[in-house]
Amino acid sequence: MLKQKIRPWEAAALLALCVFLLSGLWAGRTQRELAGGLVRLHVIANSDSDADQAEKLAMRDKVLALLSPLLAECESREEAVDIILGHKSDLEALGDVAVTLGTEYYPTRDYDTFSLPAGEYLSLRVVLGAGQGHNWWCVVFPPLCAEALAEPAADAFSILDEDQEELITRSGTDYELRFRLVEWWERLADWLR
Repeated sequence: MLKQKIRPWEAAALLALCVFLLSGLWAGRTQRELAGGLVRLHVIANSDSDADQAEKLAMRDKVLALLSPLLAECESREEAVDIILGHKSDLEALGDVAVTLGTEYYPTRDYDTFSLPAGEYLSLRVVLGAGQGHNWWCVVFPPLCAEALAEPAADAFSILDEDQEELITRSGTDYELRFRLVEWWERLADWLR
């Protein structure tokens, strides 16, 4: 019987594969836990014309003006969802829009004061007309759409646990590497499906 020794490069490759898989599992779990507490807002313009893009931003402001005071005191995503669904007809009355609440995939997104890893998130989707134009994203719950609000909510991160807040607000290579792991893991999962 022949015994074959594992060569050093084979051991290193197996170790690297194990580290990648374990890191991917951790990153995916972390993203899902984070996503489980958020509701994102996705406003999609009718087209890319200047007028339609201006209308998109005006609709964003209307949606935020309607929802921000209502969601300000929410303590959970479930409570926020109930409020959003309860005001769906009010949202639809804001203009020629289709309003849905469902799961959407988002790439990693950098905002002014935080970033969110790629992955699937519950999303309030507001589509103007044909919905063929560029879009605008933010987080409507907790209220993190600070760049669109005149006065951002100072305690918007309070709904997140300490690890989640640290994950999305930390800067530097460690933070970027964790988000890249989520993206790589998502791509691998899509490829394997």
